[in-house]
Amino acid sequence: MRRTAGALELLDGPVPMADRAAALADIERLSSWFGGYALTLREVHRLAARAPGDRALVVLDIGGGAAGLAVRAVRQARRRGRTIRVVVLEREAATLALARRACAAFPEIFLVRADATALPVRSRTADVATCSLTLHHLEPDEAVASLSEMARATRLGVILNDLLRTRFACVLVWLGTRLLRCHPISRHDGPLSVRRAYSPPELAALAARAGLGPLAIRRHPVVGRLVAVAS
Repeated sequence: MRRTAGALELLDGPVPMADRAAALADIERLSSWFGGYALTLREVHRLAARAPGDRALVVLDIGGGAAGLAVRAVRQARRRGRTIRVVVLEREAATLALARRACAAFPEIFLVRADATALPVRSRTADVATCSLTLHHLEPDEAVASLSEMARATRLGVILNDLLRTRFACVLVWLGTRLLRCHPISRHDGPLSVRRAYSPPELAALAARAGLGPLAIRRHPVVGRLVAVAS
């Protein structure tokens, strides 16, 4: 299945705040129900085991949207008695406004407006970078720039979680966004996101260009996800 290049998802452009909130709520719901968040958090926990326990674990969430992953990462850390700071980096100001509401009760979360290709952080000041459902929004040169920035900023590793580009995943997302009565934006953007996603070989090649190092890539075809870790 060939990658669809150059196409823009509706959520990448200007949309009314109510529609943006509804579409992001769909992403939150689907990522929660079908294990997208859990897959990333499992890898965060694995990498966190290598960090010194006498200081806060610092996580960068690239393209963190409405902070759904960040909130769950903080809750997981609290349950385990681990101090954590999560920096959500998001390009869209409207999305950050929604994130601000979602994480009002979580002082461990910091919100920063930034582009994924130019992270406003010093080198090796974070332990882990996560990037969920974001990389497919970037064309190859942009993806390489973003991966290079993640490698520069982190001490322990980078976790990438995106859609698996298969016909089965495309059908799964098409059906899911309709059966679950998702917003029209989600019904449009979901299948397109699958078609825009990078395959494992493509992702490995992008990481090599970025100097990220070898990726451990795991496919999760039942839920249409791919998780890659560089550490």
